[in-house]
Amino acid sequence: MLQRKHFLIPLAAIILIIGGILFFSNKNKAQAETVEIEVLNKEIAARKDRIKQLEDTIEKYKKNIEKKRTEAVSLKNQISILDNRTSQLQADIDLTSEKIKEAELQIEALKISIKEKEKVISKQKRIIAKMVQTIHASDQKNYMEILLTYENFADFYNELKFTENIYIDLGRSVKELRLAKEELDNKKAQVESRRKTYENLKVELDGKKAELVEQANVKQRLLVDTRSSELRYQTLLASLKQQYQVIEGEVRSYEDKVRKKLEEQSKIKSYGSVTFSWPVTSRYITATFRDPDYPFRKVFEHSAIDIRAAQGTPIRAAAAGYVARARRCASASCYSYVLIVHTGNLSSLYGHMSKISVADDQFVNKGDVIGYSGGTPGTVGAGPFVTGPHLHFEVRQNGIPVDPVPFMED
Repeated sequence: MLQRKHFLIPLAAIILIIGGILFFSNKNKAQAETVEIEVLNKEIAARKDRIKQLEDTIEKYKKNIEKKRTEAVSLKNQISILDNRTSQLQADIDLTSEKIKEAELQIEALKISIKEKEKVISKQKRIIAKMVQTIHASDQKNYMEILLTYENFADFYNELKFTENIYIDLGRSVKELRLAKEELDNKKAQVESRRKTYENLKVELDGKKAELVEQANVKQRLLVDTRSSELRYQTLLASLKQQYQVIEGEVRSYEDKVRKKLEEQSKIKSYGSVTFSWPVTSRYITATFRDPDYPFRKVFEHSAIDIRAAQGTPIRAAAAGYVARARRCASASCYSYVLIVHTGNLSSLYGHMSKISVADDQFVNKGDVIGYSGGTPGTVGAGPFVTGPHLHFEVRQNGIPVDPVPFMED
C-alpha cells in the first residue's frame, strides 16, 4: 500500500504540472501583446498615417511639376519646376525619416515579442524535462509488481489511465514547444528583414539630403548665370545645346573610327554578350536614363544614369574593352570623359571625370581603374551640365545611348 502511494504522488504532481502548463500556455497566448507592445503598435499606426499624408503631398508636387513641363520653356517656368522639385525632395526626406522611425518601432516591438516567447519556451522546456524524468522513473517498475500493490483491479486501471493521459499531454506540450520555437524563428527573421529595410532607408535618406543641396545649387547657379533675365536664359539654353551637340558628335565619331580599326585588326567582335559591373562602389542613381526631372531636359534628353560619387572616387571599367577616347581637360567649362568600346556593338562612357588614368587605344580589363570622378561645379573637367559631384555613366548600343540598368550586373 505504501508503494502505491509513492507511485501516486508523482503522478498527481504531474497532473498538477500539466494543468499549470495548459493554464499558462493559454494565458500567454491571450496576452501575446503586452501593454508595451500595444503602445508601440499605436505609435506605428500614427506613423503610417503620417506616411500616407506625406505620400499624398509628394503626389501633388509631382503633378505641379508635370503641369509646368507642358508649358513653354522659360526662366520662370524652370524656377517653378526647381522650387516644386525642392519641395518634393523635402517631403521625400520627411517620408523616409518617418519610414525609418516606423522600422525602428517595429523592430522594438518584435524584440519584446521575442523576449516573451523565449520565456515561454524556457518554461515549457523545464516542465517537459520534469515530466519525462517522472515518466522514466515510473517506467522502471514492472506492471505485475505494481498490480500486486493494489487492493483491486479498478485502482490499477485508473493508474494506467493516468499514465496514458500523461503521455498524451506530454505529446501536446512538445508540439506547443515546437510551434513556439517556429514562431520565435519567424519573428527573428522579421527583425533581420526590418533591420535591412532600416539600413537601406538610411542610405536613401542620405542620398535625398544630398540631392536637396544639389537642387538648391542648380537654382542658385541658374539665377547667377541668367541674372533673372529671360533673354540671358534663352541664350544659355542655346549655348548648352550647341556644346552638347559638339560633344555628342565627337563621341560618335571616335567610336565609329576606333571600332572599325579594331574589327579590321580582329581585336574586337561585333557580336557577343556583355554585362557591365557598377563603375563605382555606390549604386545610388540620382538621375535616370531620360529622366523627366533632369534640369536641362528641354535642351537634350539625359542619355545616361548619374551615379552618386564623391569628388575623387575611383572609377573602374565596367567591362573589358579598348579606350576609344580619353578626353582630358584643363578648365571647368571643358567636359572630361572616357569612352570604351566593347564587343557586341556596345560601348560605355564615363563623364565629368576629375582625373583620367588611361590613354587612347589602351586595352583595359573589367574592374581596372580608369580615372576618378568629378562633377562638382567649377572643378576641372566638370563641364557645363553639372549639378553636383557624380558619375555620368552611358551605355551605347550601335552608337545610340540606351538605358544602362538592364545591362548591369546585380
